[in-house]
Amino acid sequence: MAKCVFTGKQVRSANNVSHANNRTKRQQLPNVHTKRVFVPELGRTVRLTLSARALRTITRIGVVAYARKVGLDLKCLRS
Repeated sequence: MAKCVFTGKQVRSANNVSHANNRTKRQQLPNVHTKRVFVPELGRTVRLTLSARALRTITRIGVVAYARKVGLDLKCLRS
């Protein structure tokens, strides 16, 4: 299951509703991708599973500032 490490977005369950109002289960998949992000403070790249919203925020304020804001320690993540 894909889950964004910053926003926590993950797969949700929902219903497909037909014209006859029959309901069947389906999954709503989040827009998450695995990206390698360079962290200047660590001097290396870190592989993260990010949603599109988290990627835009990282581009705007930086990965270290965003990690500090959500309380995530980048040192414990895989490279």
